[in-house]
Amino acid sequence: MGSHNQSMVSKWFKILFYMLVFIESHVNGQNADLNATFITDAIAKGAVCLDGTPGAYYFAKGFGDGINSWMIYLPGGGWCNSKEVCLNRSSTDLGSNKNVPTKALTTFQSQNKTINPDFYNWNFVEILYCDGASFMADVEAVNPETKLHLRGRRIFTSVIEELMSTQGMSNAENALLVGNSAGGLATILNCDRFHSFLPGACRIKCISDSGFFILAEHLRGGQDNAIYKFRKIVLFHELADFLPKSCTQRLDPELCFFPENVVNDIWTPLFMLNSDFDRFQVSTLVLPNSTNEVGWRDCTKNNTSNLPSCTQNNSNLPFCTDNQQQLIMDFQTTFLKTLEKLDDNPSRGLFITSCYAHDFIPYLSNWQRTPSLQNKTIRQVVGDWYFERSRVQFIDTQNLYPINCDVTV
Repeated sequence: MGSHNQSMVSKWFKILFYMLVFIESHVNGQNADLNATFITDAIAKGAVCLDGTPGAYYFAKGFGDGINSWMIYLPGGGWCNSKEVCLNRSSTDLGSNKNVPTKALTTFQSQNKTINPDFYNWNFVEILYCDGASFMADVEAVNPETKLHLRGRRIFTSVIEELMSTQGMSNAENALLVGNSAGGLATILNCDRFHSFLPGACRIKCISDSGFFILAEHLRGGQDNAIYKFRKIVLFHELADFLPKSCTQRLDPELCFFPENVVNDIWTPLFMLNSDFDRFQVSTLVLPNSTNEVGWRDCTKNNTSNLPSCTQNNSNLPFCTDNQQQLIMDFQTTFLKTLEKLDDNPSRGLFITSCYAHDFIPYLSNWQRTPSLQNKTIRQVVGDWYFERSRVQFIDTQNLYPINCDVTV
């Protein structure tokens, strides 16, 4: 074969190769990273971050039979509960949209059918978290001294309304609100309100990952610390009027920031994914009396990679004192007792592990492989629950000590 013919064959082979790559990338959803979309007229609407920059979201269009199915994701990032803390936050990506990065679609957001078989072709939306109050605040007045805007609820509302008017979300047949950590709490608190936006949809549900923050009233030191932190959030962001009325009519507003006092009144199907050794709650929210103990940071921060398989002995927490270990064990007991207070709702999904971790679905290894309960992964049970292939109420009651599930933290 002449060099000219060889060149032509090579050229057409390359064209065919790149066509196949393009087709495969479209089928498997290997799309380029997403750029953020700023809410239309966000400043005029007041749908802005702590620093007054416009609220924003990432959007990936669904395709195939997922064209009328929608997943709205609320990411985590903690909270701010005072002028000083919120001012500091307003200069970061958790309080400002001045420097919004691109977004890669991974795990439960992935458009790769192998990674995400149940939701790969859905419309995907992530609302950027920049308000510091779990998308709950809507304070009209702006403090002239701090220039802080407390408008997370308005951002959430504006994004949903924009998607309905411009992207076809008003035709949604399936919809899922999902969030992790502070976004998981936001998912619980906004679940029924999200449902109310889409009265014509066939199936609307909510998934909270690591958002079941407990009052810990039976845990030494826990109650005062958790209530103190959440009371400051509720007061600073003026949330009393926006928390579920079914709760605030019978309890103080700060108690209605705790999911245990809200979940029973939620009528939209809710899935709760959590650890009964929630690393963030153990180390940050519920054990203030231990923070002054020598080595407490080593105990709560360094154990994940050192936990052996569960053998129910004191070596399970090698960096902790006996007292610290007991407090962590008591947290599990308190967490499970708190779950027992919830009513037996057949539409509710539960996946409660004993991993010493916080947040699961944002990480591929957690989504696809570990942890697993009853030989099912998180990816499998989320799909089973959403599409009602089986009832999912899995609680790990075998491990009395926190275990290393090889999760990413």
